[in-house]
Amino acid sequence: MADRPKLSVKPLAPGRDPYRARVRAATAPRPAPQPREAAREADPGEAPRGPAGPARERPRRPDRPAFNDQGPGPRGPQRPPRPQAAPGPKAPPPPVEPRPAPRKNSGREEPHADGLRVAKLMTDRGLSSRREADEWIEAGWVRVNGRLAILGQRAAADALIEIDPKAATEQAQRVTVLLHKPIGYVSGQAEDGYEPASVLVTRANHWNGDESGIDLHAGHLRHLAPAGRLDIDSTGLLVLTQDGRVAKRLIGDETRVEKEYLVRVSHKGEGPFPEAAMERLRHGLELDGVQLRPARVSWQNEDQLRFVLREGRKRQIRRMCEQVGLSVLGLKRVRIGSVSLGPLPVGQWRFLREDERF
Repeated sequence: MADRPKLSVKPLAPGRDPYRARVRAATAPRPAPQPREAAREADPGEAPRGPAGPARERPRRPDRPAFNDQGPGPRGPQRPPRPQAAPGPKAPPPPVEPRPAPRKNSGREEPHADGLRVAKLMTDRGLSSRREADEWIEAGWVRVNGRLAILGQRAAADALIEIDPKAATEQAQRVTVLLHKPIGYVSGQAEDGYEPASVLVTRANHWNGDESGIDLHAGHLRHLAPAGRLDIDSTGLLVLTQDGRVAKRLIGDETRVEKEYLVRVSHKGEGPFPEAAMERLRHGLELDGVQLRPARVSWQNEDQLRFVLREGRKRQIRRMCEQVGLSVLGLKRVRIGSVSLGPLPVGQWRFLREDERF
């Protein structure tokens, strides 16, 4: 096989290589800058800007300080300060409208702008007590116009309110206790070292003549609240209940339930008790500037009166007797509504029967 001829590549001459020419031009040293005057002389075509000589100094403003090597020089005349305007009263910030709180119970009945609270409507209709109403609404047992109610909701007076049967079942399990309160116990919470009457509601004090048929268990002895007052110096029938409906019926300014008392009295004056004073006891007295409702008052014997009232102000009978010259020696409540004290011994208690109503 014949040998191929060898090819030889000769480099281009430096003057003919454009790349090397550009590199050489870029790396060549730059000429030193010439003074401005020399540049003017080198360029005779440029028009002269002024006579040759030292550079002119710019005049200094008299209101600016002069500086030199020794430090700042004297200051010129100062400008008078601008008059400050007297601060006036600050304008009140614009009122900020509160943002509506986000709904927590989506899908439930929207609160009605007007009307009454659902809990109050339930109480007024006798469906429950106010406390029970709030508990049932929170548990989801109340519907208003077919939708679940929420706490604090308002509704029209004629709104349809439906109660879940679970609420009625729970309400039926709440009991009412009748106690023959002795003297020396207060009706409500302890005060002045005296114990509340509720401490007597124990298994040991349960009357063996109780005919209610309720089997006593520990839950019946909890959360018993007095439904009405009976002062520390009085004895007789005291109602303690877990049922808010009973409490609402017996206490409050709207109650019309009769309460019967036997009151032993002594006349401070001479001779028999005047009939005019008896008429005042029946109707015509005031307590704390409020006219009392009519009452039924009659003699049981020489020293005992029978009172039937439809209200229960604090120490009402004692204060009524004082206004007509009578001193109260003893007071005993024997009936509330159609429920009487009966043979229940002092200091003992029994359950309210299903056939008994106040």
